[in-house]
Amino acid sequence: MILSFKNKTLVFILLIYFGSLILIKSQGNCEDCFLTGAERSELYLPLLTNKNIAVVTNQTGVVRDFPESYYEMMKDPKVDCVKQATQNISIVDFLVRKNIKIKKIFAPEHGFRGTADAGEHVKNGIDTKTGLPIVSLYGDNKKPKSEYLKDVDIILFDIQDVGVRFYTYISTLSYIMEAAAENNIEVIVLDRPNPHDGYTDGPMMKNQWKSFIGLHNVPVVYGLTIGEYGKMANGEKWLKNGIQAKYTLIPMLNYHKKKRYGVSDRPSPNLPNDKSINLYPSLCFFEGTQVSVGRGTDLPFQIYGSPWTKNFKYQFTPKPTEGAKDPFLNGKLCYGENLSQYPEDLRQLNLEWLLTSYKNYKNPDQDFFLKNLFFDKLAGSDELRKQIIAGKSENEIKQSWKSDLEQFEKIRQKYIIYPN
Repeated sequence: MILSFKNKTLVFILLIYFGSLILIKSQGNCEDCFLTGAERSELYLPLLTNKNIAVVTNQTGVVRDFPESYYEMMKDPKVDCVKQATQNISIVDFLVRKNIKIKKIFAPEHGFRGTADAGEHVKNGIDTKTGLPIVSLYGDNKKPKSEYLKDVDIILFDIQDVGVRFYTYISTLSYIMEAAAENNIEVIVLDRPNPHDGYTDGPMMKNQWKSFIGLHNVPVVYGLTIGEYGKMANGEKWLKNGIQAKYTLIPMLNYHKKKRYGVSDRPSPNLPNDKSINLYPSLCFFEGTQVSVGRGTDLPFQIYGSPWTKNFKYQFTPKPTEGAKDPFLNGKLCYGENLSQYPEDLRQLNLEWLLTSYKNYKNPDQDFFLKNLFFDKLAGSDELRKQIIAGKSENEIKQSWKSDLEQFEKIRQKYIIYPN
């Protein structure tokens, strides 16, 4: 029987998945050893050999540097196999060591080393360590041009995402897949954990408000790893003109969607730790308002406040930092709340912080929402803003999302490859 490309891809994924189960069984009692897709080099190095590779990555694309005897060690139940890693090294450095022919590095928002501000123009350049050319995928060149792909056989994607619609790495992956499909190039994604996996929440993106911070009709929290998300975008024909990429996912080993894993490195300058990442889906709505989320402080996305919400007791003043060269409300005393010690591991959006700030906002000269209505782009439509203005409760707002979330769940379930 001749398999279609779609069926061949499905068979390949199933073979990798069941091969993972066999590998687990062959590793003695080390059933809890967790590996990212990047650390499963035995699955993808054979696919890269004698090919010209472009790597899409940043500072989060690292592998634990295991000794050559690692897999033998895993068979010994007395050995903590994960602790055998000596250090983290860049996926680029790892591939160079393995004599893989890398032609260029594509860098997303925040750059290859992850130091650029949100929205800051990232320039092309040269990686000083390897001498490889770096091509920016942010600013005016979010989608690779054909001229950058002429000498490329495979695009390898390895970036730590945070599982939130308006975090731009899923948009970068989508544009990579479009460009690859248009130029008959394969995309291989090395999967990584989603810090917000295993649940969905938030308003749905509507067509009128689509942008780089929301390309597809998904909720704010979509409950898929970045590898699963790429499968969904491909399978649902969400890429431009319904084109589909030749797409291979290298899955993680011993990953569970409702278990939480620490990230390899901060995904961007203002998400410095697990607490900020956990609060990010709830607090990022403030980016479309007159309220600071702590950019320009030691606690970005762990505090919020404004000069015009004086009923709050906590105070802070944003100032220029490495990750926020000109922070919002720079130099102004803000009144708000410190959530850095918030005890819960949130598995849903918290709207009370947003609603309470709106009710306490007192400024006759400026509306709570920014005039450019960036808030609507974050929310995916103007509905949430209108609900807040109308005085709707958190429960009423969340009830209005229910139907869309149920419909999305039917799509999401088709692309889940890991146990819950």
